[in-house]
Amino acid sequence: MTQGASGTTREQDLSTPKAAGLAGVVFAVLLAAAMVLARLALPEGGGGDQVQIAPGRRGELQWALELVPFAGIAFLWFMGALRQHTGDAEDRFIATVFLGSGLVFVACLFTAVAAAGTVLDAEDPNGFGRHFAYTLLTTYGMRMAAVFVLATSTIGRKLGVFPRPLVMVGTLVGLLLLVVGSNLPWSELVFPGWALLLSLYILRAARRTP
Repeated sequence: MTQGASGTTREQDLSTPKAAGLAGVVFAVLLAAAMVLARLALPEGGGGDQVQIAPGRRGELQWALELVPFAGIAFLWFMGALRQHTGDAEDRFIATVFLGSGLVFVACLFTAVAAAGTVLDAEDPNGFGRHFAYTLLTTYGMRMAAVFVLATSTIGRKLGVFPRPLVMVGTLVGLLLLVVGSNLPWSELVFPGWALLLSLYILRAARRTP
């Protein structure tokens, strides 16, 4: 019985980083695809009252809205697997910031998509709806993403589970998102890019675990 329980625990310990890595890859790919489609459909962003969907790009914007919920689900799985992997060794203050920022990011993401979908389905879309969705995602969502990246990098540095270059990249990404948000076109792609880089590292480390 002891050997069986020990074997189960060991399998769970090995599967957790793999789950985090796979969920992170799915999240990064889906969110990046949604962001690219949205940028192609709204090349000038969505913050102005006169912003119009690019000709022939309405379907791409609709696809972007469809992808985001699945990206959010993958992000929640990614976040949960990361917390499980760090376990009781994590700093409770940083862990609270990590959890809170991740949940608020998903809430902003879903609310912005719901608002954008309502505007997209309206026969006479108004500027306020577009501005609300855009501001919620860029001003608040990306800032929460920045806090999440910084908290994750801090946890990885304190526990020694992330190499120094990866921690430095995470710190730079967090500061960029915190200061710029996505006011600079395409800069929001650094968030899924960081998630993909982190996930690939986790998967590689999991494969090396004896």
